[in-house]
Parts: sequence; C-alpha cells; structure tokens
Amino acid sequence: MQKITYLENPIYFESFSAVGGYEEGRGPLGENFDFIDEKDLFGMKTWERAEAEMSRIALNTALKKVNLSPDDLNIIVAGDLQNQCVASSGGLFTFGVPFLGLYGACSTCTEGLLVLTAMLTSSKNYTRGASVTSSHNCAAERQFRTPIEYGGQRTPSAQWTATASGAFILSKEKHEAKITAFMPGKAIDGYTKDATNMGAAMALAAFDSIASFFQENNPDEYDLIITGDLGRIGSDILRELLREKIKGFGEKLASLHRDCGLLLYDKNIQDVHSGASGCGCSASVLASHVLPRVVSGEIKRVLFLSTGALMSASSVFQGDHILGIAPAIRIEHGTS
Repeated sequence: MQKITYLENPIYFESFSAVGGYEEGRGPLGENFDFIDEKDLFGMKTWERAEAEMSRIALNTALKKVNLSPDDLNIIVAGDLQNQCVASSGGLFTFGVPFLGLYGACSTCTEGLLVLTAMLTSSKNYTRGASVTSSHNCAAERQFRTPIEYGGQRTPSAQWTATASGAFILSKEKHEAKITAFMPGKAIDGYTKDATNMGAAMALAAFDSIASFFQENNPDEYDLIITGDLGRIGSDILRELLREKIKGFGEKLASLHRDCGLLLYDKNIQDVHSGASGCGCSASVLASHVLPRVVSGEIKRVLFLSTGALMSASSVFQGDHILGIAPAIRIEHGTS
C-alpha cells in the first residue's frame, strides 16, 4: 500500500491558469480557459516551440492574476511529453527561477504538484513555487506515433493528445483551495503493449491508487474522484474494477469518478475517439474546471489523480508492456 502524507499545514493554490488550442477552445470547457490559440502555434514556427511558448503563457498568466513576478517564486517544477522535457525548459528558462524538470508522462501534473507541495512543506527556504505542465497534439504525434501530415488511421481506442497547458502557483499563504494530503503512485504493469490503448494501460494504476487511498479514507467525505486521462475505455475498466474488487463501497467510489479525458472534449462534435490524453489534459481541466469549483465552495473535497502511461517509442517498438502510474493529491475548499 502506498503511504499517504497528511499535511498539518496545508499548501494553498494562490493562482492557476489554463491555456489551450483550437480543439480545447471549442470543447465544453473552452470558455473557462484563460487563453486559446485557434492555430495551435502560439506565434511560433514549429509545434515543439509552440508547446514551449504555451507553458510560458500559462505561467505568465497565473502570475499576472495575483500581481506576482518571477522574482516572487522560489522554484518552478515543470514537465511535458517531449524528449528530455525540452518544452518546459525551453519555455520557462527566461523566468530566471530555479527549475526542476519532471517526467511522469500524462501523470506529470499531479506529480509536479505533489513534489512542489512536499518541498514547500519540508523546507523554510521555499514559500512559493510554480508547477507547470503542457502537451501538444502535433508534437506528441510526431514523437510517439506518426506525424499528423501522414494522415494515419487512428484506432477507436486511441485518445487525442491535448494541446494545453496548466500553471499553478502554490504557497503557504491561505487561499480558498488547498492541498491537504498526497500519495505517490506505484508503477503498475498495464498488461498491454498497445500504444493506441493507453486508457487500458493506466486503468490498473488508477485502481491501485484509489484502492490504497480509501483503505484509510471514507468515500462519503468526498465529492469527486477525478482521474487524469483514462478516456472512455480506461474509465470503463476502472469503474468495473472498483465495483468488483472493493467490497462494501466500490459502487460508491465508481459513482464519484470523473475523468479529465472525458471532460475536455465533446464526443458528439469532436472526433477524439476514446477521449483526451496528454500532460496538458488533466492540468488544463484542473485549472479551468475543478479548482474554480473548489474555490467557490461548490466542491468541498476531491481526490485528484493524473494518470500516466510510462512508455517511449523505443519501448513500444521493442514489445515491452506499458506501465501505468497514478499519483494522488487531496484538494479541499477553505482557508482553515
């Protein structure tokens, strides 16, 4: 069982922002995004540089919302889907703030928030930091599968990598949304080699983390359990596992579950197959949809788990199983 860290002194969301592209703008959450670029290029000449610029815009926006400057940050924790996280480093180096690059695949949003929370909690040297996560559909397709210019046929189980970024400023100063507990995820064998079915690969890790967390938490005290990007197939598998494997309250856990991969797009008008994926998926949904509801008090307590498929193009070509991971944070309303 994973170890849950409960915070005696919570860490607060001081600001947050969501940036997206064309598909994100016309999805059901589009009007809640802070910035949308319908060309997906953000003024750049390549998809990879566009993702870097997207991260820069997201963090700048979050800072401006609360009249902060980069000098007010002690650390930036960031990650993306590009090799060696070059979108994050390339987009954020101009801020001149100490930087930690993370790679947790599509779980990077929660991983970054977890790492930053641990740093703020354990050290007097860190009082405020930023966590930034991004993904770009065209950059990810070029790296992991085939460039979109090829017009390759996508399988029904495939998910649409979000062109999106989420930026979060965490601090010890009291605000209306806070992190009160966190739990690292375990790498779990997804028992699939199919890179076009990442939802299935991640579902077992999501189940493992949720089952572990609620061994010592009461689901009746939670409003929602939100996973990162399992999509339609992964979400169906997760709910089935919860109902079958957890006696007594598995049905309750299944009823609380929502998935960012199913919230970001409208399946009736957007051809995203099984749903959304990518680092920017859960990050942008958290910033545009979840946290505003927590701040307003509509949601009092939520367990948030970005889910990641730990693979590379090389590992898939070599026939390795795809591992999943699902770190978790507990987010609550209130300043006390």
